[in-house]
Amino acid sequence: EVQLVESGGGLVQPGGSLRLSCAASGFTFSGYAMSWVRQAPGKGLEWVSGINSGGDSTTYADSVKGRFTISRDNAKNTLYLQMNSLKPEDTAVYYCAKPILGRLREYDYWGQGTQVTVSS
Repeated sequence: EVQLVESGGGLVQPGGSLRLSCAASGFTFSGYAMSWVRQAPGKGLEWVSGINSGGDSTTYADSVKGRFTISRDNAKNTLYLQMNSLKPEDTAVYYCAKPILGRLREYDYWGQGTQVTVSS
C-alpha cells in the first residue's frame, strides 16, 4: 500500500546544508500535494513546507522561509527538501507526509522520519 520513506538526515554544523528525500509508492504521486512536517525534541509536530501536485506552487513556515526549498520529481515519485543555513533550532525528526484531499494541515500517510541534528 502507500509507503513514504525519508532519507538524507544526519549531523550538520550550524550554517550547513542537507537535502532530504522522500521516496513515495503505492499511490499516484503526481496527483497529490505533499508536505514536510517536523518534530523537535520534546515538542509537537510543526508543519514546515508544502508543494502542490505539479510542483509549481510552494509554501513555507515563517521559521524556514528563505532557507529551505521544497521540490518534487514526479517521474521519480520523490519529494525533496533542500535545507540551507541550518540552525540548532532546526534539529528535529523530519517527516514526509501526504495531505488529505481538501485539508490544509491534515495527513493520511506519513513516513517513518529522518533525524536532522544541527550542532557545533
